[in-house]
Amino acid sequence: MTDTVAEMNQVFAEADCLADEHQVHAAVKAMANAISARLQGSNPLLFCVMNGGLILTGQLLPQLKFPVQAEYLHATRYRQETTGGILEWKLRPEASMTDRTILIVDDILDEGTTLDAIVDYCRAHGAREVLTAVLVDKQHDRKARPGLKADFTGMVVEDRFLFGFGMDYKGYWRNAPGIYAVKGL
Repeated sequence: MTDTVAEMNQVFAEADCLADEHQVHAAVKAMANAISARLQGSNPLLFCVMNGGLILTGQLLPQLKFPVQAEYLHATRYRQETTGGILEWKLRPEASMTDRTILIVDDILDEGTTLDAIVDYCRAHGAREVLTAVLVDKQHDRKARPGLKADFTGMVVEDRFLFGFGMDYKGYWRNAPGIYAVKGL
């Protein structure tokens, strides 16, 4: 256990800060304003994608200027690894999506496979409209489909292995206050 703590402290110490806490909070505020303008009066159902979307959702919800029903779901491809695998549903949403606008909130749009699968699931369960919100869009050409973008994005960052503000490195550092890139990854 001590080795793990020492390793994680070293990862943080050597990481490059791509966005500090103030920049992240400004991005979340801008997202909240855009989401509020778009969804006010629509009675949306918000799904927080666990575990990555937890911090963003917690920061975003109090800034939304309309009543919102918030739930969560848990679908993952990473399972505390650094590369994605097959989509695994740990918890499917139970709230009725029939004829609702759905807002899916997650930490990052990397390749987009997980987010696409969640969007498809919501549409298959009767959602009228499905929108996505991510804190970070990682720039590269490996997206699940050409031109894949979230409807609301906090910031665009370079193609590196990221952690902080919900994103993890081997299950750790979701709590880091900014957006960091692991040295060498």
